[in-house]
Order: sequence, then structure tokens, then C-alpha cells
Amino acid sequence: MMLFGKTVAITGVASGIGRRTAELATQMGADVIGIDRNPPAQETGAFLQGDLSSAQGVQALAQALPDGIDALLNIAGVSGNTGAAPTLAINFYGLRALSLALAPRMRPGGAIVSVASIAGYGWRGNLDRARALVGAQGFPDTARLAADLGVPDEAGYPVSKEALILWTQMAAFQPAFRDRGIRVNSVSPGPVETPILTQFREVLGEARVNSDVTRVGRAGTPGDIAPVVLFLASDGARWINGANIAADGGLEASINAETMGF
Repeated sequence: MMLFGKTVAITGVASGIGRRTAELATQMGADVIGIDRNPPAQETGAFLQGDLSSAQGVQALAQALPDGIDALLNIAGVSGNTGAAPTLAINFYGLRALSLALAPRMRPGGAIVSVASIAGYGWRGNLDRARALVGAQGFPDTARLAADLGVPDEAGYPVSKEALILWTQMAAFQPAFRDRGIRVNSVSPGPVETPILTQFREVLGEARVNSDVTRVGRAGTPGDIAPVVLFLASDGARWINGANIAADGGLEASINAETMGF
């Protein structure tokens, strides 16, 4: 049991990848603290109701969580159908703020794992924008930031994931995490059969989602992603840091082959 005796905080436990991750973490021996703005139909371990969309919401959650957490799994997220400002707030700034707030109180040698997305694949090509998003301090005014950087509402989701992937690599070497031996990694799924997949089809377009599914033969499931997240949270991944792991059935490899011509 790689997680036996560990305390794991998991955001987004009411549905999808978060729910399956909480279930599997419990089976692997972890003490789970689930976090969501909606109570889950069936609780797995302890539960805290909270909201990551504002600095105040994050502060309240951080104060309610105990000291000595071994791993924080940032799985909560939105599809982008509400516009760029709330999407950036929840998918990036909220999880970053919670990670920074908990780091001084986590056990040394712990782990932070965030769910990114293949939608963030373009972070290298949009490096200046991603760097500007990551460089915004604290919990910024995301509406103003999106306007200043020219992020349209329909691009909020991929842009939020681009920022998350870049931050993951930068955070691995930030003193807040490095000095306590806390590893920071992310997992990038492709399309996954979750309750918000229909919203992704609306935001990203039917053609894009269908193309991604066709490349690998099927959409993923929460059960495909949860074990990867939990592996990164475990001692088995103690030498993995600053990495973004593609858990997408080979989708990123297929896109690489197409874009790079190999």
C-alpha cells in the first residue's frame, strides 16, 4: 500500500476524476480529506465544502485543513463555459494559492499533484502569455488580467492549463516547496468520460474532441487517470519532480508526430 498511513487532501471529489481518486486513495490506505463546492453523493473520508474561485475561499479552506498533510491533489476544475475570468481563477490561481498556503504546513517530503490537460499542449508556443499569467502575484483580478493579455472567453480553459503546466515546472524549484522537499507534478489527460465532457465539447468544439478520441480509440475514464495521480503522490515517485505526465492513451505522442513530422 504505497499510500498507507498518508493524509491526502483532494479537491473536486464530488464527481469525475476527483471522486475516483478519493475512492482509490482510500483503498490504498490513505486518510482522505475531500474538498468540493458541492457535497458528494457518497463521502470518502472527511469532507470540507469550499470554493477555490476567490482568495477568501482559498483562505477559508486552508484554515480548515489540518497540519501534516502528505499530499495535495488539485483535481477540481471547470470546463471554461463560464468565461475566461472564472476559469483562470479556479483552474490556476485557486489551486496555486491553496498549494502555497498549505506548503509550510505539509509534511516534509510530501507531494502536490495537479490535473492539467492535453489542452495545455500549446504552452511552449504561448510562453510569453503563460509566463505573464504565472508571474501575476497572489490572487489577481482575473477579468482584468484576461483583458490585458487578450484571452478570449472561449480560450479560458486551454490558457488556464498552459499556465498550470508552466507553473508546475517552475514551482518544483521554488523555495516554498523545494526547501521542504515537496515535489510538484501534474498529469495531463486527454478527453475523459466525466460529467463535464459535454461542456468540453461545447467549449473546445465537437471536431477537436472527436479527433482526439479517434486518435487513441476511445475517451479515457476516471479510472485511467486516478492511479497516475496517486502514483505521483506516493513514495514510489520520490524522484519525479517538476514533470507533466501525459495520461492520454498516446494522444500527445500522436500530436507530436503530426506537428513535428516524425
